[in-house]
Order: sequence, then structure tokens, then C-alpha cells
Amino acid sequence: MKQLFIKGGRVIDPAQSYDQNADLLIKNGIVEKVEQGLQAPSGAEIIEAEGLVVTPGMIDIHVHLRDPGQEYKEDIASGTRAAAAGGFSAVAAMANTDPVGDDPSMISYVRKRAAGAAARVYPIGALTRGLEGKEMAELGRMKLAGAAGFSDDGKPLVSGMMMRNALHYAAGLGAVVIVHEEDPYLSAGGMMHEGSVSSVLGLRGIPAAAEEAMISRDLLILKITGGRLHIAHVSTAGSVDMLRRAKAEGLSVTAEVTPHHLLLTDRLVKNSGYNTNTKVSPPLRCEHDRQALWEGLLDGTIDAIVSDHAPHHPDDKDVEYDFAPCGIAGLETTLPLLLDEVSSGRGKNFTLPLLVEKLTKMPARILDLPGGTLKAGSPGDVTIIDPDRDFIIEPENWYSKSRNTPFAGKRLRGAPVYTIVGGEVTMREGVVTEREYQG
Repeated sequence: MKQLFIKGGRVIDPAQSYDQNADLLIKNGIVEKVEQGLQAPSGAEIIEAEGLVVTPGMIDIHVHLRDPGQEYKEDIASGTRAAAAGGFSAVAAMANTDPVGDDPSMISYVRKRAAGAAARVYPIGALTRGLEGKEMAELGRMKLAGAAGFSDDGKPLVSGMMMRNALHYAAGLGAVVIVHEEDPYLSAGGMMHEGSVSSVLGLRGIPAAAEEAMISRDLLILKITGGRLHIAHVSTAGSVDMLRRAKAEGLSVTAEVTPHHLLLTDRLVKNSGYNTNTKVSPPLRCEHDRQALWEGLLDGTIDAIVSDHAPHHPDDKDVEYDFAPCGIAGLETTLPLLLDEVSSGRGKNFTLPLLVEKLTKMPARILDLPGGTLKAGSPGDVTIIDPDRDFIIEPENWYSKSRNTPFAGKRLRGAPVYTIVGGEVTMREGVVTEREYQG
């Protein structure tokens, strides 16, 4: 039996409220035990983790792998290498590919392409055919094929009746509906957050109300239908307030936030000289919104942190701000950026155990995924972190095919040093290797 022994690290597993120095044994891809004073079995591979932090494998439930159809931006192989380099043992891939992931064959395609990759891939099926919002996709058959949830992310679901039907149907499948909340009539033509900065720059803005109006509608529909609703990339203070009230009422709603919405504001568009790597959807908001996102993250209103990894070819971003596509490539920066917030103390009461919870326990619960814990019998997926490691964001050295980030050159403290998937090391000290082919 293949065995991996991780010795003497600080083990943080929020799913078990576990935080102490211990040893971890993985046998045949499964967590065998986590205890103090274990002895390494004969023949086991040993990782010395003294001074390091050992956590369940990090899970990013919102990425765009662009495969199939836009492999020049990213593909499943390069995207999972980027994930492993960033400390993620698993990712959930959105369905806005070409062709769209709206039928069982597309779900099977992603799963087969990801077999043996450097990170696990859980495909998200489209809610509607072609992401057009007109006809519901084959949710039941996609669920049987392995879809981890359903979303038209990249496009809002404009029809309230379609949202009602989708929530009803997904509830019967025990599946979560993930929504990109944006009123396209309010946001039409917008380039950035609507506010004083957009006025100065002469760019048409996207009001906070574009997001908040849709969240309000969908929470009202959720009261009728039941089921589970997950709000993608929350960005405004008003959205946080509505989600807080909805949870207090007992609605089954969860939410996520990205590092760029936690760390950046619309002022960067001006200060960077219209750098198109600041153009994202939803847009970078104002300081009041940014502070509200932190408050929501700390009090549990926001459940998970995601990268919303949206890779683009450099030529796509090297255009006027009006014509650039939205998106930041974030798989290789998410964990280091947030580790730096912990080490610096800038994130108020943002502790390392809370960061681990938002990247392990909660993502696994939202999508009902295996993993997210080091409990005996769980998948042997592990992330090992050096909280004192100096880290510089150098896009030219990324495993991702894309380089679109506003964080280039930023010096940080803290980085992943090992990523382990099913007991196999897929990233060691920044060097990524694939697993043995599992398909």
C-alpha cells in the first residue's frame, strides 16, 4: 500500500475543530489517522512539516478552465497545474465553455480530461441551454454524469420564472444553484463601479443596484421554492446586508467572495492608468463595499473564498479599457494574498484557522464534495503551507497560460509548499507534477 507520512506540522482542520501539532498518515489515497506521536510506517514517504501548517486540501469552487473551446487561454491540464501550484487540491469548473457544458457528454468530457491531473476537477453544469436563459438544461442527466452543481455563471439568469423552475428542479436533485447576480439592464455598457471614480475617468459605471436587485429577487423566489442557492462573487455592502438577513430568516443561501474584491477598490482603475487587469465582473467596488465584504466574511455571512480564476490571452487584455474582457487569473495568487493578510494583521480578526475554513470546510459543504477535512476515511488531499515564506507574484513564471493580474510584482509573506491529491504529491516547493492517470 502506498503510504505518505506528514510529520510534526501544525494541523488545522476546521471541520473537526482541530488545531494542534500532530502527524498525519495517508494510506492508499485515504486519510488513515491524525495523531500526536505517530510512528512512520516502514517504506512510507515522509514529509517533514515542523514549522509548517498542514490543512485539508484547499478547494476553489469557482474557476474558469476555458476547456473546451478556448484552450489558447487555459485548458484543463494547465489550469489544474496552476491550481496545484496555488495550493488547491480541487477546483469546480464553470460551464461557460465552447460548446457550453449543458449536457451529460460535456460533464463526462471534463471529468475524463481531468483524470490524473494535478488537481481534482468537479464540473459545474449549465442551468440553461447555451447559457441563453430560455430553456432549462438537462440537470438530472448532468447530475448523474457527475455535475457538482448548476450555474450560468458569466451571465445572469434574467427570467424570474426560469429561476423559480431551476430552484424547484435542482431542489429535487439535492443540487445547489449558483448564480451570477447582475441586472443586465442596469449594468448595460458599464465598465467599472458606478461612483465618483467612474465619473472622473469618464467610464460608464455599473451601479451596486445591478447586483443587489437580482439578489433581492432571487431570495424572494427562494422563499417560495426552497432548495439551495449560492451567490457567486458578492461585491457590495447592500448584498452582504441582504444575505445576513436571509440567513437570519433561515433561508438556505450561501455566498462567496474573491480576494480582489476583498483587497482592491475602483480607485485602482485610476491609479493604474486604466490597466485592463483591473476590469472584472462584478467590478471592483468602493472602500465602503470592501469593508462590508470583510465584515461579512468575518461574521459568517460570506461562507467561502474563491479565485474566480478567469484567464485571458495577453492580446485580449492589451486593448482599450472599453473593449477588454473581464477577469483576473487567480489560482496561483489567492492563497498567498490571503496568507499575507493573516501575517500582516491587516485583515482585522482574520485568522489562519478562519482562512482555512473558508477554503476547505465551507467549499466542500456548499457543493457536497468529498474532502474539506482530514477526518479518518476522507480523501488524502492535503495542503501544506509555510506561513513565513517570502513570495513574489511573478506571472511570467506561472503554470497558468494566462498572465492577467493586477497583483504582479507584489511581495507577500506566506505560501503553499506542498499540494497532495489522493496521497500523491502534485506540487512540491513550487514544482508541479501530474498524478498517475486514473481514467
